[in-house]
Amino acid sequence: MAQAPAGGTLSVVGTPIGNLEDASPRVIRTLGEADLVLCEDTRVTGKLMSAFGLHVRLERCDENVMAEKVAGVLDRLAAGERVAFVSDAGMPGVSDPGQRLVDAALDAGLRVEVVPGPSAVTCALVASGLASEHFFFEGFLPRKGGAQRSRLEELAAVPGTLVVYESPRRAAETLARIAEVMPGRRVALVRELTKLHEEVVRGEASELAELVAARGELRGECAIVIGAPEADELEARRAAASGPERTLEEEIAAGLASGEPKSALAKRLAKSFSLPRAEVYDKVVAAAAGE
Repeated sequence: MAQAPAGGTLSVVGTPIGNLEDASPRVIRTLGEADLVLCEDTRVTGKLMSAFGLHVRLERCDENVMAEKVAGVLDRLAAGERVAFVSDAGMPGVSDPGQRLVDAALDAGLRVEVVPGPSAVTCALVASGLASEHFFFEGFLPRKGGAQRSRLEELAAVPGTLVVYESPRRAAETLARIAEVMPGRRVALVRELTKLHEEVVRGEASELAELVAARGELRGECAIVIGAPEADELEARRAAASGPERTLEEEIAAGLASGEPKSALAKRLAKSFSLPRAEVYDKVVAAAAGE
């Protein structure tokens, strides 16, 4: 049995993702009683604190400075201070660097408490109306087309509903790629969660891609929820995965066809086939030139 944590408390606090009324009395009390509030952006959190009439010292602690902040935060906790950690919105530690701070505090035998709050992941999942018995949260997909397609191919074999975040500027393009990789899947685009213009649009990915493209650039944060695969699709994917492996030349052709950049393709295949990167790159260039 580990010894009971001593010193102060690190409070991981979930904050509203849009509607300020979603902040619980415990959230407001915890922030108000903190000696220090760590946040991604002091301007964003400053507005939140002002809305609740709270006046507590704020300090930036995002992914760019987290590594250099951890030791100092642990010293504060060991000295008995109450430190609250928040993200710009939602539940810290989910798709943000807060996990590193929590891990370090627990390893140091310091007290950590979680003050629950809204989470865009679970809100989007429930709002989609799609099956939620089993789900997988991906976060943001790779931005580049080839890498994104490759990741979607991997995710297609997950036997559950998928939740991904996406920029409103790239939503239509990502939906179109989902339609290519997972044709026929039910998909929901969830936008502006908990805000005045909250929207949920459902259908097949190809339909949603056309709809979003026709509407022009969306506003607000988006989540895309992809329905779980049917049993026959899963079986077909498993059978394909267990079939004969493709040759290097076939992998190169597939990567080029999907639009994967030549340098990225060569790097990936060199690792997969345990070959020199320069050798694979020459083959990729030759294949692209049609030699």
